[in-house]
Amino acid sequence: MAVPEEIMQGFEKPSWYQRLTVLDWGWALLVLVSTGYAYSRYQSFMDGYEIGILIGSGLSLVLMGWYWKPFRLYSIAVAVLSLLAISIYGTDLQIGEQNFFLKYILSSQSAIMWMSALFVLATVTYFGALFSGNDFVGRVASAMTWSAAVMGMVGLMVRWRESYLIDHEIGHIPVSNLYEVFILFSLITGLMYLFYEARYKSRALGGFVLLVISAAVAFLLWYAFDRGAHEIQPLVPALQSYWMKIHVPANFVGYGAFALAAMVGVVYLIRLRGERRNPVGFAATRLPSTAQLDDLMYKSIALGFAFFTIATVLGAMWAAEAWGGYWSWDPKETWALIVWLNYAAWLHMRFTKGWRGAPMAWWAVIGLFITLFAFLGVNMFLSGLHSYGQL
Repeated sequence: MAVPEEIMQGFEKPSWYQRLTVLDWGWALLVLVSTGYAYSRYQSFMDGYEIGILIGSGLSLVLMGWYWKPFRLYSIAVAVLSLLAISIYGTDLQIGEQNFFLKYILSSQSAIMWMSALFVLATVTYFGALFSGNDFVGRVASAMTWSAAVMGMVGLMVRWRESYLIDHEIGHIPVSNLYEVFILFSLITGLMYLFYEARYKSRALGGFVLLVISAAVAFLLWYAFDRGAHEIQPLVPALQSYWMKIHVPANFVGYGAFALAAMVGVVYLIRLRGERRNPVGFAATRLPSTAQLDDLMYKSIALGFAFFTIATVLGAMWAAEAWGGYWSWDPKETWALIVWLNYAAWLHMRFTKGWRGAPMAWWAVIGLFITLFAFLGVNMFLSGLHSYGQL
């Protein structure tokens, strides 16, 4: 018996627009008012492209807060702590050595050190939760990861202000060298993990994913203390462009997603091997199912590929403006193409051939090493137009 259409209409799910609550609209109003304030105060220092980036950033924050509710509290915490640090600084950078909160908590270097310590501690705590099965320990690990992400972003925001306090000619967004982008990589990877942790309601992957972040932190600390990379330096001419504000973050969403997929691939292989040896053993009972891991691996690579494609296009446009050509087969560009082709092939095989399972997990893991060489190895061993990024 057919159900009348007028009755079925009452059971239709509301659209995303209809599901927005008063808090959702309050969040949108808060972000848009803040964006308007930033525009009114700093418009004289921005060109048309930078104004467009500001407006786009505000709209992106609204959408992110609507789609992922915890991101609101994260953004508010970052904003409050960053503005507190900036207000304490005033116009005198030397206050950073005298004020307790700046010196030990909120200066860029202090906040980044807190981020580093919290990410490493969270890695250990996640593994503790996995092996003990204790939910409270898992919640502590999640809280540490959120705190690390907050402190890292505060560090970048305050570093941005510090660069202008040194000299307005030196001031720039802090995504210009390996030290700064390793911080960005750690933040993006950590936030993506936290999103999927909530989506899949499992903390079993935390220790594995944060191993990559802890490795980035180890490099970051070596690079800071051995090479003095934490010192704020003027931008080279090629980087003095609005393109840097959109190309670099898009690139590192891709890198972070690829790193997440690789570690999910590692867990997939561990789970598969554990299932075969003992269907009721530790790996088979404590780690997510292979179907769930396969789905997360695919979603991570699809997200990373989309952003890496956007970043590559933006990079070509930046190259045309800076060097007079869209593509020059510079080593960095060539390896970026190799990374793009690698993940394009991964997605192609999944879509057209239906490949799943261990081969795709191994491919995701190997893809991380390809990406790592494109990200870091090129800077270490090759030279070219991107030589300003060398170690």
